[in-house]
Amino acid sequence: MIVVTGATGLVGNVLLHDLAAEGTTGLRAVVRRGSSTAVLSDIDIEFVEGDVLDSDSLLRAFDGADVVYHLAGTVSIASGGYKQLRKANVDGTRNVLVACRQAEVGRLVYASSVHALVRQPHGTCLTETVAVDPDQVHGAYDRTKAEATRLVLQAAQEGLDAVVVYPSGILGPFDHRPSPTGAAIVACGRGRIGAYVHGGYNFVDVRDVAQGLMAAAAKGRSGEGYLLTGDEISVSDLLQTVARLAGTRPPRLRLPLGFIKAVSPLIPVYYWVSRERPLFTSYSLEVLSSNCRMSHDKATRELGFSPRPVQETLEDAVRWFREQGMI
Repeated sequence: MIVVTGATGLVGNVLLHDLAAEGTTGLRAVVRRGSSTAVLSDIDIEFVEGDVLDSDSLLRAFDGADVVYHLAGTVSIASGGYKQLRKANVDGTRNVLVACRQAEVGRLVYASSVHALVRQPHGTCLTETVAVDPDQVHGAYDRTKAEATRLVLQAAQEGLDAVVVYPSGILGPFDHRPSPTGAAIVACGRGRIGAYVHGGYNFVDVRDVAQGLMAAAAKGRSGEGYLLTGDEISVSDLLQTVARLAGTRPPRLRLPLGFIKAVSPLIPVYYWVSRERPLFTSYSLEVLSSNCRMSHDKATRELGFSPRPVQETLEDAVRWFREQGMI
């Protein structure tokens, strides 16, 4: 039995489709009450109502599980909101670990994030040797992912068979409820981004993350973490590529990062007044200006991880968003 939390999210739905495509049987998705399961309607799967904040529901969901993929959590580019993020990302993960022990789950694969690792200065490269330290990361989201990851690694030291993966920025097709990156692609594809900032990030295709998760379940060493990263791309190149693929005008105005940081306290006010979903925040701008050199050598060596070029991912993502009528 394979159980997935966060099953209807971007990574979860791609993972379950890949597992089904490989002929895996005994798939079980943990879904919250009232959640739509339409994205999984085309595969043979058992749905179990549950929530990572409800320990009893997890114990029922994990009964008989050989592998649990813990993907559920809250991703946020907001600068604050620590208490809410901690509830979903840390308390939820703690409940998953307890349920795994009680249900005698064979293996846990936890989807952490590169944000759980301490950022490295420019000119260096992020690897799995970097510390997981909640006190040295930046932002509420980073801190909660670091805290949750530390819990998983500690559980592994205490005997639980658990593996951690650290994806970088995830993008790609099948983003039904657009993620922050997906929302930026849609906005750019609609010609609604008029300006950009200097910086860039490391992005990985969601389909490669799904394959990396499956490889971690099959080959990963318990108590180890694996970076699932892809290509570095600048903000300018990403938006230019999306605009070209979508046939829209690319943003031409480059805003100085110093200016953006100066007015960043006003950004939440703008999005609140316009009632639009935030595409950029002071936190995300800080991330885009940070060091984005990351190595997936360990995952390649031990898991066979081989991410596709980011240009291919952008082509597929824009095509998929267009097919869905979002662009």
